[in-house]
Amino acid sequence: MIQWKLKAKTIDLSTGGAKVAVVNKEDAQDMDIHGMDRIRIAVDGKELTAVVDLTDSFVEPGTIGLFSDIYKPLGAKDGDQVVVYPVEKPVSVSYIRKKMDGEKLSANEIDQIIKDLMDEKLTDVEASAFVAAAYMRGFDMDETTALTNSIVNSGETLNIPSKRIFDKHCIGGVPGNRTTMLLVPIVASAGLVIPKTSSRAITSPAGTADTMEVLAPVEIEKEEIEKIVEKTGACIVWGGAVNLASADDKLIKLRHPLSLDPRGMLLASIMAKKKAVGATDVIIDIPIGEGAKIPNREEGLDLAEDFKKIGTRLGMNVKTILTNGDHPIGKVVGPSIEAMETLRILSGEKTSIELIEKSCDLAGVLLEMAGKADPGHGKELACSILNSGKAYEKMKEIIEMQGGNPNVKPDDLPLGQATITVTAESSGKIEHIDNKVISSIVRAAGAPKDKEAGMYIYVEEGENIKRGDKLFTVYAKTERKIDQALDVYKNNNPFRFSKVIIEEL
Repeated sequence: MIQWKLKAKTIDLSTGGAKVAVVNKEDAQDMDIHGMDRIRIAVDGKELTAVVDLTDSFVEPGTIGLFSDIYKPLGAKDGDQVVVYPVEKPVSVSYIRKKMDGEKLSANEIDQIIKDLMDEKLTDVEASAFVAAAYMRGFDMDETTALTNSIVNSGETLNIPSKRIFDKHCIGGVPGNRTTMLLVPIVASAGLVIPKTSSRAITSPAGTADTMEVLAPVEIEKEEIEKIVEKTGACIVWGGAVNLASADDKLIKLRHPLSLDPRGMLLASIMAKKKAVGATDVIIDIPIGEGAKIPNREEGLDLAEDFKKIGTRLGMNVKTILTNGDHPIGKVVGPSIEAMETLRILSGEKTSIELIEKSCDLAGVLLEMAGKADPGHGKELACSILNSGKAYEKMKEIIEMQGGNPNVKPDDLPLGQATITVTAESSGKIEHIDNKVISSIVRAAGAPKDKEAGMYIYVEEGENIKRGDKLFTVYAKTERKIDQALDVYKNNNPFRFSKVIIEEL
């Protein structure tokens, strides 16, 4: 194997994707390598693979440019001598091409793709091609099961000594749908073990982890999570901090730019997270309707059946529930304002009947699965637990165990000081509230990064309103963020009105 010795030029920037090394074209010609070829870089016994980018002038001959995501793990310093040698493309590239041609992948082939993805041996183009192939060609149930297992094996798993572990997941797409924050303390109060690892927002204004983080830390080590669950029976943490099913985070980032959500990857993504926590009994919330990820009942039923099939293959008892997803759930959107709403509901306030009803519906299914309630009576028990204050006490316990203040009150939580209230310009009936636009407005206000950014919605679908009635209030840290949110609203009104039904005088 031919090797070359080059002098390191450290570049204090990260490529944010595949590792890239910059080589002068003269050296590349001598080494017989080309742009996007792979090379192995070695420094004092440490090695990693990088993709070549060519330059005429950025680095001189005899020098190799190393970005921070290369020189830091290698421990290389500016001017250090590094050893460079070419390497072949990983075999998984041929498997990706095989899927692009419409052929079925074996479990071993899928496992190799995920392994190379985790080892950062695939370029962004190659990894994205895998997602695109899954989108265009689809995965059958064998491939989906194999992908699920590969994702689970890519990270750690929780070790919780319980014969039955319960879990819940929503496929997303509905603002304000913070049922987990109510469901977890309800079912944990009834004695169920539910280690909830939740996600941060990717395209929404708030993920469950973002909202819970307002109340307590969510980036908690695996061993500490196990202790918390042993003590309280539950937790609400960010899965990304625990290295559970870690390949899923990489796949999500690849899917996001083109909003690709291949069915097989969606199923594997969700079910891998359930398997990683050791779940035996799972409920899946599938919102359907205009503006939701699943537009109609037929597609919802089809997806529900797939969840049940893969659950059986993975040894899980999976129940699915189709819910109304054509408008935001409740009246608040954004991390801090949703945390406020959670505390108010847990403490007995009926601030959002829709959110309460949906949370108790979902919790009721888990209670019935556990045998805590007779069939058809789970929701009744869930509501009883919520109304008794037991769920609130359990939530305080979870908050304290995760390092938060168990006595925090809704008014103690931060809310953006810059605000604006938008009113109706005409009278009419609200026929539809667009989920995506609501999300865009709140994200423009700064959420989820700015926890205090959010929205309060005053109106509901089907409601008759008059000109001048309040539609919503936006909260943000700065007036500039308020202006950004208003710009989104002016270009994309989330409220669809029917004809004027109230005469304006």
